[in-house]
Amino acid sequence: QVTLVESGGGLVQPGGSLRLSCTASRSIFSFNAMGWYRQAPGKHRELVATSTSGDSTNYADSVKGRFTISRDNAKNTVYLQMNNLQSEDTAVYYCNARRVIVAVPYDYWGQGTQVTVSS
Repeated sequence: QVTLVESGGGLVQPGGSLRLSCTASRSIFSFNAMGWYRQAPGKHRELVATSTSGDSTNYADSVKGRFTISRDNAKNTVYLQMNNLQSEDTAVYYCNARRVIVAVPYDYWGQGTQVTVSS
């Protein structure tokens, strides 16, 4: 088990920036991947970005070039730097930790943090 605590959400104007943080209650090395997902009202939860234990990253097409995922293993923390935010980025952002055991994924989720982009 692991507890994931997100922070850093809030209200920002279009074109602005925010940095989300997700701190895990245990070493993030034990997970195959850490990531960020988001869910807007009336929509399914979608992948935003992931970072594997091998330091590879993956981004949704909609955020490429604007968002950057990074990790501080010593602090058991994953970050999501979000630049040039747009209204369509408004959503609840969730931190995810995934372990894959014998090809079966086990997902852990944070409680979510609200990001609202509005003028």
